Amino acid sequence: MTTVYEFELPRGFVDSDGNVRKRGKMRLATAGDEIGATRDPRVLGNPSYLTVVILARVITELEGVPTIVPTIIENLFTADLAFLQDMYQRINNIEPPVIKSVCPECGHQHEVPVNFTAEG
Repeated sequence: MTTVYEFELPRGFVDSDGNVRKRGKMRLATAGDEIGATRDPRVLGNPSYLTVVILARVITELEGVPTIVPTIIENLFTADLAFLQDMYQRINNIEPPVIKSVCPECGHQHEVPVNFTAEG
C-alpha cells in the first residue's frame, strides 16, 4: 500500500533566498492529524486555517526546506495551495461534496459533485 506520494507544485515555494522549491512528498493523513489540527488554537480562532495546519502535518518533504510548518503553507501561492488541497483529497479518497439538483427540462432529481478546483 502506498502511503507517501511525490508531487511537483505548479508555481513553487519561494524561500527567503529567492530559491524556488517545487518537489515534495505528502503522506496519507491519520485520524490523529485531523483531530490534532481541529484542536490547534489557530484553527479554533479561525476555522479556515484548518487546511494550513493539516497540510503542514502531512507534507513530509519540500526540497531544501528542513521542516514544514504552517507558515510555509501560508506563504504558498494560491495555485499551489489549491493543488495540495486537491492532492490531499485525492490520496485520502475523500469524496467531493455533492448538491441535489433538479433538471429544469425533465424534473429528474440527481446529485452533482461540487468541484472546488479550477479544472473541469
